[in-house]
Amino acid sequence: MPPSPGPAGPPPVTPAPATERGEHWWPVGVAVATAAVLHVALPASYRLDPVWLVPVVMFTLLAVLIIGDPGRIDRQKTWLRVVTEALIAFVTASNLHAGIHLVTDILTNNKLFANNATGLLATGGVTWVTNVIAFALWYWDLDRGGAAARANRPDVPPTFVFPEMQHSAHAPPDWVPNFTDYLSLSFWTATAFSPTDISAIKRWAKLLMMVEAATSLILAGLVIARAINILQ
Repeated sequence: MPPSPGPAGPPPVTPAPATERGEHWWPVGVAVATAAVLHVALPASYRLDPVWLVPVVMFTLLAVLIIGDPGRIDRQKTWLRVVTEALIAFVTASNLHAGIHLVTDILTNNKLFANNATGLLATGGVTWVTNVIAFALWYWDLDRGGAAARANRPDVPPTFVFPEMQHSAHAPPDWVPNFTDYLSLSFWTATAFSPTDISAIKRWAKLLMMVEAATSLILAGLVIARAINILQ
């Protein structure tokens, strides 16, 4: 008599599909578009002339990047890195132009905001927000060689240690930060004036965070102090 078959084993496990590499462009696109719109919203003397210059340059460079690396960000090309850094440098330079004019006007008691605390606070807020975006873009681009490099080589030692890297039970094993994570890093550096739950482990990154914190402190301090003085 043939032996009776044993209990059926568990069905074979189908391996999960590999996670798509690279992050989407839209968070970066929203950030760049926001910086462009905010620059146009500044008083005329704080903007780069002509008024359309900043939006046209930013959107053109962004379009070149998206066309050169469509879909998810995963193409490692030297020219893409050059265009990316040119875009971020332009965002930074245009906001630096506005920030220098704002600080100069406050220190020289310029008539533009002599009796307009609301306008002063609004202009300071626009400059501050754009500064947060600019530093977020720098962190995003410089950490581990940029977004495309992180997508292709996620095991490269990081510049910034995020909570997800320390608490692996709450994040996928191949987790890598995207632009939103760097925006969070930039925001908290500008508001807390210190590292929060994200740590920089390379000296250049610590210095860059110090520059952002100092810039935010000076800008916010001068604008708020001047606004209070006007209201009094």
